[in-house]
Amino acid sequence: MVYVSTRGEAPAKRFTEILLEGLAADGGLYVPESYPKADLKAWRALSYRDLAFVILSRFIDDVPDLRQLVDRSYTKAAFGSDDITPLTMLEPGLHILGLSNGPTLAFKDLAMQLLGNLFEQVLTQKGESLNILGATSGDTGSAAEYAMRGKQGIQVFMLSPHGRMSAFQRAQMFSLQDPNIHNLSVKGVFDDCQDVVKMVNADAAFKAKYRIGAVNSINWARIAAQVVYYFKGYFAATKSDSEPVSFAVPSGNFGNIYAGYVAREMGLPVRKLILASNENNVLDEFFRTGKYRVRKTAAATSSPSMDISKASNFERYAFDLLERDGKALARRWRNLESSSEVDLSLVPRVGFASGRSTHVDRFATICTVHAKYGVTIDPHTADGLKVGLAHREAGVPLICMETALPATFAETIREALGGDPARPAGFEKLEERPQRFKLIDADAEAVKRVIAAACM
Repeated sequence: MVYVSTRGEAPAKRFTEILLEGLAADGGLYVPESYPKADLKAWRALSYRDLAFVILSRFIDDVPDLRQLVDRSYTKAAFGSDDITPLTMLEPGLHILGLSNGPTLAFKDLAMQLLGNLFEQVLTQKGESLNILGATSGDTGSAAEYAMRGKQGIQVFMLSPHGRMSAFQRAQMFSLQDPNIHNLSVKGVFDDCQDVVKMVNADAAFKAKYRIGAVNSINWARIAAQVVYYFKGYFAATKSDSEPVSFAVPSGNFGNIYAGYVAREMGLPVRKLILASNENNVLDEFFRTGKYRVRKTAAATSSPSMDISKASNFERYAFDLLERDGKALARRWRNLESSSEVDLSLVPRVGFASGRSTHVDRFATICTVHAKYGVTIDPHTADGLKVGLAHREAGVPLICMETALPATFAETIREALGGDPARPAGFEKLEERPQRFKLIDADAEAVKRVIAAACM
């Protein structure tokens, strides 16, 4: 498998080369030269680990011990069962795919557990080290840090928006005392964190000297790992390989739903990919109007992991919309930097639907699902379910993607339902543990100084 940049000017590379690189040298994102094709009949009866291996091997063909890596990443001990992503039926034709049973109770674990093992193995083989620089609105940071803690040759520098995560998310990250984990709390919003990461990556000399890598969903390994559970959810909800389904996906950075798009390109019978935005509805606006219009800042909401105004993975989808013309995309993205808008309204957008969920909507959905089905869901999953139901079609199973366990957002659940959500064993009094972080300005040079000092 060969990977190319969305902006068309960086050289094509193999997987192990892009794994450690993050952004391409031309500022683009790596995508496969072509999408592999699925064998639904052969894959239907496979376990999660077997399915993960057969799919990932289509994207990763230069890691010799991939089978062992997959088996180490997806274990009953890490995810609570061998099923890894159990499907819950709320009623016939309406399901929630459980993606939040990993170490940090969020769907990002499904990619990060694999990514941590991939990083460690490839670095050991190369005799190299890596400084991972990432930005998080909540879930990515803790999942990455728990996957990378104690890994040889790896340091993690994670930027998060100061005061914009839930108390649980903040404690998950800041309570880690591992010397290779560095939490940087940024005076700003998530988009500021993401911009700083991109600016540091744009300094080619610094990036090379300090071996800067990425764990955000700009890293293709994250996308590939997420493709797996779309197939797993499909097989669990259907009986035949020709039956279509729709997926409802809460999305802020376009990574999770883009993985569903890749699964469909591989041949998964997806009727609709239903994108749910919160009040920061940049992506919903695009699918309704064809105009991708970023905002100067993201509003703070009760589904904070989607408080994003610039979706970093959207560039990958736009690359395909523009028939993989890297020059055309680069030209539009240069205009995006100056005008904050890209007009793709004349380009056909097929197979997507979208909608917006507000604070009132998500509270109502949490209450309704609890009363009607006896199930408690987190606010982001509520956004997905609300928008998904608005686009539900008779006779087409709807699978709503869970994003986190309710315990991660206890304040919101308490306000909606009047009581605390169940908290899994091992997370008791998490917020009372000592926390370690560094408060910094949204400044790339400040981040570079922290990285340089840690590497002395």
